[in-house]
Amino acid sequence: QVQLVESGGGLVQAGGSLRLDCAVSGNTWSIYAFGWYRQVPGKQRDLVAEISSDGSTNYAESAKGRFTIYKDNAKNTVYLQMNSVKSEDTAVYYCNGHTVAPFRHDYWGRGTQVTVSS
Repeated sequence: QVQLVESGGGLVQAGGSLRLDCAVSGNTWSIYAFGWYRQVPGKQRDLVAEISSDGSTNYAESAKGRFTIYKDNAKNTVYLQMNSVKSEDTAVYYCNGHTVAPFRHDYWGRGTQVTVSS
């Protein structure tokens, strides 16, 4: 089992910055990649950014150039640095970790609300 706990959400003005933290515990050796997803009411949960075990990253088009995902293995924490935020970034942000072998299994945090005021 893997436990993920998000923190750092809140209210931020458009154009500002915010950092989300995801504290990871448990059998983290089994995780292939960690990621941040977001969801607004009535819509599906979408990938924002992902970082694999080898350090490679993947970003949604909307996040490229503004958001940065990184991790600190010593602190067992995954971060999402959000810069130049926009009102459309308002959502609940979820931390994710997933395995790939023998099949994909997703672990999720409970989410943290990010609200961008214009």
